[in-house]
Parts: sequence; C-alpha cells; structure tokens
Amino acid sequence: MHHHQNLGDAAALNGMIPPYEAMAMYEQPKPRFIFKMPRVVPDQRSKFDSDELFRRLSRESEVRYTGYRERAMEERRMRFVNDCRKGYAEISMVASGTNLQLYFNANLNPYAQEQECDFERERGKVHLRSSFIMNGVCVRFRGWVDLDRLDGAACLEFDEQRAQQEDAQLQEQIQSYNQRMAESRRIYHTPQTPPEDHHHRGGPGLPRGPMGW
Repeated sequence: MHHHQNLGDAAALNGMIPPYEAMAMYEQPKPRFIFKMPRVVPDQRSKFDSDELFRRLSRESEVRYTGYRERAMEERRMRFVNDCRKGYAEISMVASGTNLQLYFNANLNPYAQEQECDFERERGKVHLRSSFIMNGVCVRFRGWVDLDRLDGAACLEFDEQRAQQEDAQLQEQIQSYNQRMAESRRIYHTPQTPPEDHHHRGGPGLPRGPMGW
C-alpha cells in the first residue's frame, strides 16, 4: 500500500523538477570494456629460465603414454598409434608428475622441415613435437615414445617464435584496452555544466559562500 503511494509521490515530484535537474538524477549508462585474460605473461623467457617447474621440464626425462590405462597392453599400443595419427596424445612427464594433452599436426607434409608426428624417423618409435602455452609461457614438447613399451624421453623447450607472436598480440590487446579506457574517460568524465546553471546558482556575478552556494 505504502509502496504504491511512494511511487505516486515520486512521480508527482519528478514533474515539478526543472528538466536539467531531472536529467542529473539518472546517470548515462557507461560502456563495459571486457579485458580478456592474457594468454601469456609479459616476460616469457625470464619465467621459463627462472621457474623451478620449467627448469625441471626443460631437462630430458622419462615420459609415458597414459591413455586407456585400464585396457590390455596390446590394445593400448594400437590406440596410442591411432591417437597419434589423429593428432593428439596423452603423455605424462614422470619425474615431475606433469600430465600433458598434446596436439599436433599428424599430416605428413614432405615440405615441412620437421614432422610433428614422425613414425619414419626411427624404427619402433614415434617422434613427437607439440607447441602450446603452459602457465603463460609458449613452450614446445619434443621427444619420442617407444611403440612397444609406450614410454620414452622428452623435454620442454622455450618456443621463441610463438612467444614473439603472442607478445605482439598481448601488446596490441593492452594498447587497444588503454585507448578505449582513455576515450571513455574523455567522454564520461568531462564536466558538463547545464546552460541554466548560472540562473540556478544566482547568476555568474554573485559571490558564493564558503561551500560554493
């Protein structure tokens, strides 16, 4: 009951307020800028060289295929080969307990300098190479897996070329965001005095009190 009465009173009072005052009661909606979480850290090389996990993973160590652990060994061998030919593999770097879902180009391109999934390089093994972003750093997995034992050796390398590409995208993203924020401040934070304001305050020539009234 009181709620409806208050709304009516507010509507009646609103009709008595000068137009520029009424407009001041409602702030113009401000644009929302969505800043995507950066894919990489600002100094990738420094983090790769100093981070303890990357230092351990950068040393060649034992790896194992971890897919279909509940299946028989023969079936796991077959599934590992099929997965590789499809372009992915589940690999664990044993020393650090780091599990990786690798993706790579499994198409045999005779013009490529180095195949990402190469069954021909060494008999009984598949050599794998996969680039990805880990903890904000562009890295490249490089190693091999024995097709019979389903284990092998590998390490992570810093992917300099990919890092430069990601750094350039990060700088563009930051620059674009800063430009939009500056434009927003220019539009929405510039004080705009209504033309009737000097009448409301008693005219431009009249002195004001200590509080600006």
